[in-house]
Amino acid sequence: MKRILVQLDTDSLPSVFDRVVAVDAGVDELFAYGGVTPENVTGLVHGALFTRGPADLKNTALFIGGSNVSAGETLLKAVKKAFFGPMRVSVLMDSNGSNTTAAAAVFAASKHLTLSETTALVLGGTGPVGHRAAQILASQGATVRVASREASKAEAVCAKIREAVPEAKVSGVGSSSDVKPLLEGCHLLIAAGAAGVQFLKAEEWQAASSLKVAIDLNAVPPVGLDGIGVTDKAVVKGQVTTHGAIGVGGLKMKIHRAAVQNLFEANDRVLDTAAVYELAGKV
Repeated sequence: MKRILVQLDTDSLPSVFDRVVAVDAGVDELFAYGGVTPENVTGLVHGALFTRGPADLKNTALFIGGSNVSAGETLLKAVKKAFFGPMRVSVLMDSNGSNTTAAAAVFAASKHLTLSETTALVLGGTGPVGHRAAQILASQGATVRVASREASKAEAVCAKIREAVPEAKVSGVGSSSDVKPLLEGCHLLIAAGAAGVQFLKAEEWQAASSLKVAIDLNAVPPVGLDGIGVTDKAVVKGQVTTHGAIGVGGLKMKIHRAAVQNLFEANDRVLDTAAVYELAGKV
């Protein structure tokens, strides 16, 4: 029986990137829909459910994508609501690549640090990737400082992280003036800001005596952390091991493909932030 992936994209045009990854992951048939909302998704979900018997539903899966992560999360709730009894299929939510990118960044850091003994600073921590990187770090026992221009927004993200990870050691900090003091005592720095935003000059993050690993997830010039090349992968600069956006990107792509493949192993999987990170250790 053919493996069918139904792509539910909240943007008007379904992502070509996500479609290519699905094909490379070995999907037999790809049905892509754009402009999907909670109001129109039920019929699409039921179309995936009612065409195959319960024993064959593992051969059908859903992928939620699009540039708006909040819209993707809302759509995921509507999709799960459309399931009933044994009539369900596995679903992956990776709007804007947020879960797979965050998982790749944290897993790269784990190659150099014991996360449960790590203090981390996440710049751009209220964005989709920064939020999820902070959540994954917290789930692994790290102490996390979530930074944003407005401390109140950072603390709001921390509250959401505590809902997902009750034992999370997270705090929201403002980064509108001088970022350097936020690095004191930190072992890990992740820059997950918007394109075109540079947080620190090379001499600033390199001057942090406790810093061991720095990861910049922005590939668009100027990079978020000056001095880190986009292709850097475990490149040591001074006492700091660095990873750039493309350096992390290879692992992100492997995780993305593995997540799509994992959907077809059962019909009841929901691959969210935590589940995607769990897969990172298996690729």
